[in-house]
Amino acid sequence: QVQLVESGGGLVQPGGSLRLSCAAAGFSFSVYFMSWYRQAPGKERELVASISPTGGTTHYADSVKGRFTISRENARNAVYLQMNSLKSEDTAVYYCSCQGTGAWGQGIQVTVSS
Repeated sequence: QVQLVESGGGLVQPGGSLRLSCAAAGFSFSVYFMSWYRQAPGKERELVASISPTGGTTHYADSVKGRFTISRENARNAVYLQMNSLKSEDTAVYYCSCQGTGAWGQGIQVTVSS
């Protein structure tokens, strides 16, 4: 059974940091690209970052470049999103995704507010 479970969200002040984690199970994690998406209220879901199977290639949305870092640990079947210098516009539900299997996590709320 393919499963993705996010953790690490919450409330943080502007300028703060959070690290999201995604635990994968039920598929050959190390051979797939992994991605983080987000969806803010009233907006469409957007790609935030993606990472290649070996971690050697990453891609970021322009809005998060230089502030967010995606990484993975294939030995732990885990992918991470380190978010620094958070802004109010980063407030959204964040989803972990493996497009190759069509799997999505349940989503986790990140709220940036003073």
